[in-house]
Amino acid sequence: MRPFVTFNDVHQQFATYFDPASIRPFAYLLSRKLSEGHICLDLDDISSMEAYLPAGWTLPSDIYGALQKIPIIGWEENAYQPFIVDKGKLYLQRYFKYEQQVYRKLKSIIHHEQQLRAQRTQELSALRDFIRQLFPPNNPVLSIDWQLIAALTAVLNNFTIITGGPGTGKTTTVAKLLAILYTLNPGLKVALAAPTGKAAARMAESLRKNPASGLPRVAEKFQELVPSTIHRLLRSIHGSPYFKYNAENPLPYDVIIVDESSMIDVALFSKLLDAVGAGSRLIMLGDKNQLASVEAGSMFGDICQSLPGINTFDDAMKGFLEQFTAASLPLTAATGDQNLLFQHIIELQFSHRFKDTSGIGRLSKAIINNDPAVIEAFTGQADPGVLFDTGSDKKIFNEFIDGYRGFIQTPGIHGALSKLNQLRVLVAVREGDQGLYQVNQAIEDYLSAEKLLHIHQVFYENRPIMLTKNYYEHGLFNGDTGIIRSDEEGTMKAWFDDGNGGLISVLPGYLSDSETAFAMTIHKSQGSEFNKVLVLVPAREETPILTRELLYTAVSRAKQQVVLQGSMKNILMAASRKVERASGIARRLQENN
Repeated sequence: MRPFVTFNDVHQQFATYFDPASIRPFAYLLSRKLSEGHICLDLDDISSMEAYLPAGWTLPSDIYGALQKIPIIGWEENAYQPFIVDKGKLYLQRYFKYEQQVYRKLKSIIHHEQQLRAQRTQELSALRDFIRQLFPPNNPVLSIDWQLIAALTAVLNNFTIITGGPGTGKTTTVAKLLAILYTLNPGLKVALAAPTGKAAARMAESLRKNPASGLPRVAEKFQELVPSTIHRLLRSIHGSPYFKYNAENPLPYDVIIVDESSMIDVALFSKLLDAVGAGSRLIMLGDKNQLASVEAGSMFGDICQSLPGINTFDDAMKGFLEQFTAASLPLTAATGDQNLLFQHIIELQFSHRFKDTSGIGRLSKAIINNDPAVIEAFTGQADPGVLFDTGSDKKIFNEFIDGYRGFIQTPGIHGALSKLNQLRVLVAVREGDQGLYQVNQAIEDYLSAEKLLHIHQVFYENRPIMLTKNYYEHGLFNGDTGIIRSDEEGTMKAWFDDGNGGLISVLPGYLSDSETAFAMTIHKSQGSEFNKVLVLVPAREETPILTRELLYTAVSRAKQQVVLQGSMKNILMAASRKVERASGIARRLQENN
């Protein structure tokens, strides 16, 4: 019988659950990796992790020899042991199956689309004049209109990824893509989804306001689109990890469009793919450089990174696409088509929000490319778009948060909400001096001292709040931001913009899952944009979350100005750390066996 143990290390608790004892060091390290977002343990790099094991625990000298003697480890794809070893990686069976399912479903989807390619090519050719009107060559900066290429690719394919940074026009591309698809099939059934309700609602709002919605019949179709979370789209089964829609009962849509796909973990990614019908199109949007999911797996980024070069084509595809554009498209190397997703991933490369040579655009690019010289150069330049405060000057912090007086002193709700969303403080962590809770407290203290806030209760006048769960009954979603104000009769209410020019008001007591939103975490800011952003870079050098993806996401939330408070050492350290989560999906796609 296994002895009863008590300790605070959750990974040790997990490992001690299994017998024989020889599995426990491996189970411990695997559990630790899962908590960091990996979906497996790289056995070829395991010796470097031995120092993390509990006192007295060691790894055997012959890793594979020891693993082969453990009966609860499987070595074949269809094994049912709780642990699986595959191509030098140790998985929990559940995560191994998710990864397998992602690859197999992608292969099935792409196999099915080949049967439809000839018909779709003819349909697009017949709409050549209409497509040229949708994508007029009116931008001299662009030699290749990648929005056009992405739209055409998504019509031809059953699975397409459209990636690109802020302002590159992912939603605009989708609007024009849908205009093409609705022209081909007015009865098209379309689903819009995202990991959060806020992101899904924002995509639907953007589509309705897009100029493409002014085309005959398209505007009415866009108004009919109902956004939802991925969980709601798949129909969660209460108390179960399964969904109503799955391989046996696929989603009843012709086109499924998913935004903010970088936030989807491997389990949800697998179940979403599983529910896509054989003839349906799945179009996934996201920024491959942005933060990955909080849970295990970074499928979107791994898939994008699996291709040696994005935006290259074979002879046949190149020739077809060039019928619609005067530009010459890049031809792939001879080995490019070995990857399963070759010609299924398009990156939009021109930002309409800021140029690569502008302050924010140049800094964002330098962070992603880990270019210390460019990053450090900002400290000696007078750039209105970027301010580095490496000394964390309290005066600069106070001057920034003093901007919140704008929304507090604006009488109308609409105007106040608009001004609130012009600036935001972004933090990396929740706890500590630079954590979410203490920073929000510091901002409240400052604004109270300035007589701008009068805090006598939890839901005080002018408190900005962010919802931390979906409230479908009110039409509100996790991540929505509003303000607390009294109505004309003196009743305190929470007010939100409904996205269509109206307001939603709810008694605050019905919104118990919410938090103060003068500051918000960088993770929660994904998909949002503000005129001005203040980023607090953690002072602790060993903060694991401090990576280039985190820093890039924070900086790229700003449209006009970003202020970074923190040591240059930690800023450069963040830019040098790339999130590399262990998985085998890239290898599977590259081998395409």
